[in-house]
Amino acid sequence: MLFKTLSAAVYGIDAELVEVEVDLTPRAGDSMNEQPAVIVVGLPDLAVRESRERIRAAINNSRFFFPVYKITINLAPADVKKEGSAFDLPIAVGILGANGELQREDLDDTLLIGELALDGRVRPVRGALPIAVAAKKKGLKRLLLPVENAAEAAVVAGLDVYPVRDLREVVTLLNLPELPEPMKLDVEQMLGEADRYPVDFREVRGQMHAKRAIEIATAGGHNILLVGPPGSGKSMLSKRIPSILPPITFEEALETTKIHSVAGFTDARGLLTTRPFRSPHHTISDAGLIGGGAIPRPGEVSLAHNGVLFLDELPEFERNVLEVLRQPLEDQRVTISRASMSLTFPASFMLVAAMNPCNCGFYGDPTRECRCTPPQVQRYISKISGPLLDRIDIHINVPAVKVSELAAQDSGEGSVEIRQRVVNVRKVQQQRFSGEHVFCNAQMPPRLIRKYCQLDAPSQQLLERAMMKLGLSARAYDRILKVSRTIADLEGMERIAEKHISEAVQYRTLDRTYWQ
Repeated sequence: MLFKTLSAAVYGIDAELVEVEVDLTPRAGDSMNEQPAVIVVGLPDLAVRESRERIRAAINNSRFFFPVYKITINLAPADVKKEGSAFDLPIAVGILGANGELQREDLDDTLLIGELALDGRVRPVRGALPIAVAAKKKGLKRLLLPVENAAEAAVVAGLDVYPVRDLREVVTLLNLPELPEPMKLDVEQMLGEADRYPVDFREVRGQMHAKRAIEIATAGGHNILLVGPPGSGKSMLSKRIPSILPPITFEEALETTKIHSVAGFTDARGLLTTRPFRSPHHTISDAGLIGGGAIPRPGEVSLAHNGVLFLDELPEFERNVLEVLRQPLEDQRVTISRASMSLTFPASFMLVAAMNPCNCGFYGDPTRECRCTPPQVQRYISKISGPLLDRIDIHINVPAVKVSELAAQDSGEGSVEIRQRVVNVRKVQQQRFSGEHVFCNAQMPPRLIRKYCQLDAPSQQLLERAMMKLGLSARAYDRILKVSRTIADLEGMERIAEKHISEAVQYRTLDRTYWQ
């Protein structure tokens, strides 16, 4: 007696279909009191092998008969490792189908995933969205999965999604002559209603210079470093950056949700409708930041894809942790290689970092005396390497807020006004880079920099003098041009002017030579 069901295994942020074959073979001399032998083959990991006991208890406690046969379960393709508890449900349904509990002879058009509790309840699993995408690509009609995972899978158009709560409900559903209406979601309504943030730039007093730099950074997708004493508002400013970024598109939301689904961070709402803001603690490891594991999972840089990665107290991070940021900052993706596989995760994020200027935090503060010696200041800043600073487009000083600004009634512009300007500039960039794999000024390769960042003679001379005086690298040269392009876009100008270069150079004054 043989029965087949379909499931899926997640690798990276994509899924591959797995055929679950269940064979029941009578054994000579078997008695009703003897425990049946259950063998799982097809490179299962420990969680899959342990499913035998969960499935036996779930079937019995759901008032079904567990067959007294030798049960062989094959997970095909047999040469690819299978991990996780998502195979519990398809294996249990395969056993019940082989034992005659199902009225259907095959489930070739249905995919099942879910972990089983001992009482038969179906528990949520990771990777529901990439599994739904894989099912759609393979031409399957329906997907049965836990209720908690249903919302994220239902965003895939053309696939009937049925949320289930327990094993008995699954069998009842599969035995129906005609299945009921599948779960439906209004994606446009979800994106419109959820694109709101509990914080606003109107709450930040003063810091007009820093707000201007942040607006430029978000308009062009540039990385930014905020340097200032404790309590000056660096973290407060950084946490409000997502509120002025352009609304997330459906394609971006789908890709970002796939990453969070694989990591197990999605909730009952399903689709991620706001741009992610990730703020890892400075004790994080390099594997936690970049991703890793025996079967690699995404790290913080991938979880921040299409959003913001905020590193507070930047010099307190381990140096080896910060250095792994170099490649994703350049390539917008992370490739993790293991002996068994090599996986690539997207990592296109806006890096926002904050730090004090020295150990005590008051170097250069006119109101507080710094207790650090020049060598101590230099050692503190030297925790951040020159190559990493080169990859941060904007370095901005955030001084302490004056008391008069804190008490002022006028709180300045809110996030809505700033966001509208950012959205307008991003639309200009989309038109400029139409047909290119570039979405904002910060991602321009050298070919496009030469095309869209041409300078007149005075601007070129100003930039050359700045390069020589500050000792900037060739990478910093390109980044100054990119920032200048964004400043010109904010002013609605076709060509970069001398004043744009001048302002962009001001945002590089925290480079290595500044501290020497």
